[in-house]
Amino acid sequence: MLPAALTDTWPWYIAGPLIGLFVPLLQLLGGKQLGISGNLRHLCAALLPGRGDFLRYDWKSTGGWNLLFALGTALGGLLGIQVLGTHHIAISPETRAALGALGLQDLSGLVPREIFSWPALLTPRGFVSVVVGGFLVGFGAAYAGGCTSGHAISGLSNFQLRSLFAVLGFFAGGLLATHLLLPLLF
Repeated sequence: MLPAALTDTWPWYIAGPLIGLFVPLLQLLGGKQLGISGNLRHLCAALLPGRGDFLRYDWKSTGGWNLLFALGTALGGLLGIQVLGTHHIAISPETRAALGALGLQDLSGLVPREIFSWPALLTPRGFVSVVVGGFLVGFGAAYAGGCTSGHAISGLSNFQLRSLFAVLGFFAGGLLATHLLLPLLF
């Protein structure tokens, strides 16, 4: 049996500062910034050396540690699911009601199966949600010069004005998608 500190949800006032403390720690460990979206470029530069000017750079010194961070994040998530299972994931009653109002009923896993499954991918709403949405998220992260974690955690803590604009754009896009696009799609 695992201790409750590992299996229960941590409150925001503990989890938030712990995440926030990674920013100065990474700065102290060599001026590194937290982010995930740049890893695609690092991975392509590692696997396809010399293919295009965009991929010709020293990925080992700029992104090698970040690739390990992304791998550790994926392995940690996999380990967490294997050890803890998915029964610890709590969806609030309000969120369940809102998703039910959109027609999503199977909330037993990590994501609604009506959208995120192989059969659902062949439906218009599944395709739009996963493929089109995934493309737009990837394009937006590339266009913004980073993802939500990179801008919101590292960029804002370093007082980068472009990160403030990116985070405002991420929130505006999320609100538009939640209140306008999802009701149209479902």
